[in-house]
Amino acid sequence: MSELNIGLARRTHAWDLPPKDAIQLQEQLRTRVISSSLADESIQYVAGIDVGFPRNREIAHAAIVLLKYPSMELVDQGLAELPVSMPYVPGLLSFREIPVILAALEEITLTPDLLITDSQGIAHPRRFGLACHLGVLLDMPAIGCAKSILVGKHSTLRKMRGSTADLVDNGETIGSVVRTRDGVKPVYISIGHRVDLTSAVRIILNCGSGYRLPEPTRWAHKLASKKS
Repeated sequence: MSELNIGLARRTHAWDLPPKDAIQLQEQLRTRVISSSLADESIQYVAGIDVGFPRNREIAHAAIVLLKYPSMELVDQGLAELPVSMPYVPGLLSFREIPVILAALEEITLTPDLLITDSQGIAHPRRFGLACHLGVLLDMPAIGCAKSILVGKHSTLRKMRGSTADLVDNGETIGSVVRTRDGVKPVYISIGHRVDLTSAVRIILNCGSGYRLPEPTRWAHKLASKKS
């Protein structure tokens, strides 16, 4: 997994920062987020990423599921468990979860072309959610595909699969609200790094197989939620 520079990502900064310092770091790192088109042809493997707390809130359990794109065939998976180094603070989830995500990424033998996290990208108060933080540190394309809104508002969404609405905060479009299955709650998609919103929405819909969540994060969520 040297292509992902995991060792460098771990050394880039401390993870147990006081909230004030963590916020300042987010403000600095967000300037590195790149928005660019990502073609389907450039994606062979997609990594779904999720973190759970199966026993208590002080132990984090991360799951990485690697699937072929667009067939969604399972090809690899990685699991890791670590004590958390920072308490839960709204807007600072990445400092709590990325260390164990990096450990889980070391357990897979193939290099993903895209990371999909069960979290926010730029749909974040400081435009630097977990998907951005992870993507920037690893310099990898990353998409945030969250189950709930952290910030922003949107217009009414139609009931059919594929319906979208802009997620807007202070006049800025920060993501897309996407119906991935007829009549079910939408997901909230935002760019993490090296992908634009149009590409992100297309890819997430291509990763669907009839469930609300795209297959990469649906499988990762199941693994991360299991008691070890």
